[in-house]
Amino acid sequence: MSDKPVVIGVAGGTGSGKTTVTRSIIQQFTDKTILMMEQDYYYKDQSHLPFEERLKTNYDHPLAFDNDLLIEHVQKLIQKESVEKPVYDYKIHTRSEDVIPVDSKDVIILEGIMVLEDPRLRDLMDIKVFVDTDADVRIVRRLLRDIKERGRTIDSVIEQYINVVRPMHLQFVEPTKRYADIIIPEGGQNHVAIDLMASKIKTIIQEKGN
Repeated sequence: MSDKPVVIGVAGGTGSGKTTVTRSIIQQFTDKTILMMEQDYYYKDQSHLPFEERLKTNYDHPLAFDNDLLIEHVQKLIQKESVEKPVYDYKIHTRSEDVIPVDSKDVIILEGIMVLEDPRLRDLMDIKVFVDTDADVRIVRRLLRDIKERGRTIDSVIEQYINVVRPMHLQFVEPTKRYADIIIPEGGQNHVAIDLMASKIKTIIQEKGN
């Protein structure tokens, strides 16, 4: 079998549990054979814009992502090269000066709301997963996250969800479900689906070792 890393895409709406699914899968591996690459780290650098303009950023639109850089990095990782993953600072709404050195591994999981939206990214994937969770659960999770982690108010989160997040989800995220090889309902609570994914990855790794 090819020595090329296996690339798995895990998409789904905001708060769907795709990060929980990915981390639950990774926890089943102790030999550090899986690399998680979060699309959230690849928002475009906006340091050239005034802060007031950065505040208008629609983080739920495909154009917010620097997919060119993400694709370049994934291609390098597939070639077993190391990359420097960017870090995005939500407080200043642009890329931080920090980077995270990343080494390639046997399995690369690309996780993010839009990872199945760009056909160039899909073409790099061996397995495509969509985490499908009810909208009411997703909005509650986003509400809690944005208040706790990003210092947002309840009113601002709800207003953003109604005016931006929901319409962007319906326009750009939900349609990518049709590209998925596997659909996981209820996100991180679906332990059967997570175990099946982990078993599949273990089989792939074993085959690569033979």
